Amino acid sequence: MNTTSPATRILDVRGRPLPLGARTLIMGILNVTPDSFSDGGISAAPKSARDTARRLVAEGADIIDVGGESTRPGYTMISDDEEWARLAPVLDGLGAELGVTVSVDTYKSGVARRALEAGVGIINDIWGFAHDPDMARAVADYDAAVVLMHNRDAIDPAIDIMADMIAFFERALETADKAGIPKDRIVLDPGVGFGKTFEQNLASVARLRELRVLGLPLLLGTSRKSMIGKVVATEPQERLPGTIASNVIGMMEGVEIIRVHDVAEHVQAARVTEAIRAAG
Repeated sequence: MNTTSPATRILDVRGRPLPLGARTLIMGILNVTPDSFSDGGISAAPKSARDTARRLVAEGADIIDVGGESTRPGYTMISDDEEWARLAPVLDGLGAELGVTVSVDTYKSGVARRALEAGVGIINDIWGFAHDPDMARAVADYDAAVVLMHNRDAIDPAIDIMADMIAFFERALETADKAGIPKDRIVLDPGVGFGKTFEQNLASVARLRELRVLGLPLLLGTSRKSMIGKVVATEPQERLPGTIASNVIGMMEGVEIIRVHDVAEHVQAARVTEAIRAAG
C-alpha cells in the first residue's frame, strides 16, 4: 500500500480555523437516540449524553458529532421537532463547555438551522445535499462547515462504486458552489455502510485515494459497522479491532478525520500510524 501524508490545510468552521493534515482528527460519536445500533441508546438522556461528551473529549476527541435520529438500516424517520427535542438539551452550551468543535449529524435543513443557531460548527449530512434542497442554503447562511457523505437510494452491485461516488460528490459540490459555500468549508465522506454492497463497502476503504481527485479533505466512518461483522461474525460492541484496522488503512491513505465510538483507543492508533507513516 502506498502511504500518503495529507497536506496541511484549514477547515473554516464559522470563521474558526480547524487545522487538518498535521495529525488525524478524531470525531467522537454521540448518539442521543433510543435506538442506536451501536450502544442501545445509553446516551439518550441529556445528562448521560453530556457526560459521554465530556468523557470523549477527555479521551482526546477533537470534534463531537451529535446525532438525534438513528440512520441504521431499517430506521424509522422521525419529525424535525422530535429530532430537535432530543438534540436541544444536549447542544445547549456544549461547544463552549467542552472547548471543541461540535457537529450535528442530520440530513434535514430545519434541524440544521436550529443546531446552527445554537452554535454548532459543522453539519454532517448523510445525504450530501441530495435529500433536502434547502440544506446547502442553511449551511451557507451560517458560514458553517459541512461533511458531505455519499449515499444511494438503492444498492446496485453492478456499478463501480468509486465512479458513482465521484459523480455524486461532483453534483454535491456544484450545489455547494451555487449556495456560496467555499471549498475550505467542505469535507467528503465515502459513506461506508450506506447504499452499498459488502464488497462496495470494502472498496470504499481500499480505494480511498481515488477521491483525492476532488481535492478535498476526507472523513472515514467505519466504527462498529456491519461490514466488520460480515468479515468476522461479531456484535457491534465487539468490533473495535476491526474498526481500528479499517481506520488505520484510511489513515495510511491520509484521511484527515476518523469518526469513531471508541476515542481513546483510536487516539493511540492514530499517533502510532502517523509516526510509522512519517518514517516511510
